[in-house]
Amino acid sequence: MDKKKKDSNRIVWFLICFIVSVGVRAQTTALLARWEKQAENITIIRDDFGVPHVYGKTDADAVFGLLYAQCEDDFNRVEQNYIWATGRLAEVEGEQALYSDLRAKLFMTEEEARKLYAESPEWLKKLCDAFADGINYYLYTHPEVRPKLLTRFEPWMPMYFSEGSIGGDIERISTKKIQAFYENGIEIPKTMKKREARKYEMEEPQGSNGIAISGKLTESGSTLLLINPHTSFYFRGEVHVVSEEGLNAYGAVTWGQFFVYQGFNEKTGWMHTSTYTDVMDEFKETVLNSDGKLLYRYGETLRPVKTSKITLSYKEGEEMKSKTVKAFHTHHGPITHLEDGQWTASAMMWDPVKALEQSFIRTKQKGYKGFREMMDIRTNSSNNTVYADAEGNIAYFHGNFIPKRDIAFDYSKPVDGSDPKTDWQGLHPVSEHITLLNPKNGWLQNCNSTPYTAALEYSPKKGDYPYYMSRDQENFRGVHAIGLLTDRSGYTVDSLIQLAHDPYLPAFKILIPGLLEAYYEYDDRNPKLLEPSEILAKWDYNTGKESIAMTLAHFYGTALLERGERPAGLSGMELISYFGTDSPKGERRRIFEEVVDRLTDDFGSWRVAWGEVNRYQRLNGALRQPFNDDKPSVPIGFASGRWGALAAYGARYTNNTKKLYGTRGNSFAAVVEFGKRVKAKSILAGGQSGDPESPYFDDQTKRYADMEWKEVPFYKEDVLQRAVETYRPGKHQ
Repeated sequence: MDKKKKDSNRIVWFLICFIVSVGVRAQTTALLARWEKQAENITIIRDDFGVPHVYGKTDADAVFGLLYAQCEDDFNRVEQNYIWATGRLAEVEGEQALYSDLRAKLFMTEEEARKLYAESPEWLKKLCDAFADGINYYLYTHPEVRPKLLTRFEPWMPMYFSEGSIGGDIERISTKKIQAFYENGIEIPKTMKKREARKYEMEEPQGSNGIAISGKLTESGSTLLLINPHTSFYFRGEVHVVSEEGLNAYGAVTWGQFFVYQGFNEKTGWMHTSTYTDVMDEFKETVLNSDGKLLYRYGETLRPVKTSKITLSYKEGEEMKSKTVKAFHTHHGPITHLEDGQWTASAMMWDPVKALEQSFIRTKQKGYKGFREMMDIRTNSSNNTVYADAEGNIAYFHGNFIPKRDIAFDYSKPVDGSDPKTDWQGLHPVSEHITLLNPKNGWLQNCNSTPYTAALEYSPKKGDYPYYMSRDQENFRGVHAIGLLTDRSGYTVDSLIQLAHDPYLPAFKILIPGLLEAYYEYDDRNPKLLEPSEILAKWDYNTGKESIAMTLAHFYGTALLERGERPAGLSGMELISYFGTDSPKGERRRIFEEVVDRLTDDFGSWRVAWGEVNRYQRLNGALRQPFNDDKPSVPIGFASGRWGALAAYGARYTNNTKKLYGTRGNSFAAVVEFGKRVKAKSILAGGQSGDPESPYFDDQTKRYADMEWKEVPFYKEDVLQRAVETYRPGKHQ
């Protein structure tokens, strides 16, 4: 090539680069102008606990400000939720996360998410745009923040994060099963299934408490609502978001979502608890290979198995590698695993647009009529809803998305996908769901327990509904709540908070007498266990920071669950009952002796007060909190929900520590009174911010431990009185 031609090519290349650079700068300038213009419509007021009260002219303005404020509080968790939801976790965490990513992409690709966003109603698209703009403006105005992966957020991303309690709950699908199928074409071994089941038993029970009290039982004559989710700590922040288009919602927001998930407005309140409604099914497919084409049987016909290639990126050292997986779908859903040697498809609710619509519309309802109509959207796939309003109504909805099935089949197990009769037959209308409205006893509750005791004798009747609408399965939290609520009146906000912290633990009323029976059975009883047994014999089954009996009981019950032999197929409550009444007495004695020895080895004595061993510690803003016995921590008197504690406090047992450190249970909680003016108190584990340098990182810790909830400033005049900072996005000093 001659010099003249080389020079000409260089000029062309320079011009192309220059044009692209100018275009990028112009686009950035236009974006910045749009962000700054929208920010002028938004005011963020931080109160004395750092809670952001976000005021916008439009709903979209409020969403912009809400996401900006969330990023200020904990961008780390906002980003992490979308890394996970969009199936890009392995790009950060490495190959171990590949099958979490594959699970996400089996249910939706980026192309599908973009299409769903493009087809959304205009009002929803505006909210999705505001979601992306609020986060991107935060990143622009905070160049010191270094994202792990996502340097730009897109308006189609919320389509992925309609997941979980408001959408298809993909976390119920085992990544180990997916890996076994897509990597090796096998089922996971039965031994692994048993290990996974035992591991699940040891985890703190997931779920929540919701209680609604009619005005006829309250001191003020107004309804009361307890909002008490049991989540992992720091999973949700506390927010207040207001617009001139009728939005005025206060409560808990999952990091990165643009609506209040559990909370209240001036007229209505909503609390979600995990449901026993069957919302997911597995279909065993009969797959044939015909001349290299995969077909599956459906009735008398053969249908093609839909195949696609999914490319997954993952980090290995400092390199980024990729793996391409051939994925399979039938009309039932993606093939996720093998069951009895057959390819098995997993079916669940998957309608991200409607799920986002329902979640936002819920926050703007002004009474029961509108709330009930909102429930007709039917995309809340894994929740019950406990409801109260200013009109005096209390209500309960068990589930929301409920497919119709042929009750001749047992959908608790995989069904034959080749039989068209097993297909879902549309959805049950809400009028056919298990519901309650204003029961005569004046209260209702759900603690992830059976709906058939939600309001005692005024509860729904099991025989009126298909078996798959709910298991008739009680738990100790439900038993506890019913005992407290029965024949009681004169409720106030403070007395309902007190009820929500009641220290009684009904599980130990079964476990401990069974242990003492085993110990006192023989005259030649182990003298080492005499004093511990006497302390337990005098115990009233109440938890507390000073209780030695609580320490003995917790470690004994936990050891039984870890090492005790048991029949298969027992529910959590049935398992505790078995260990208390029917398990071998020699095993009870042996395990209790091991517990006493362990406490002595770890703490120098088995006489350890519960608050000495049961601790709250927050050392930094890490996604997985590290714990250290040598670092400062706070004593906590609460106990695990598995024992029936309403104020649940669950620990992780893989910390390599001697003390227990809470990781889930009571996180955000509130009690709301719906009078002429809404009145509320709330608490948040630790504090609003994930930044250890923030004054709001752990400012609620002592209040949390001492059960001293803070007043919620809901009305603007109250917010202004409690204001510590007032600013617009991008103008924070």
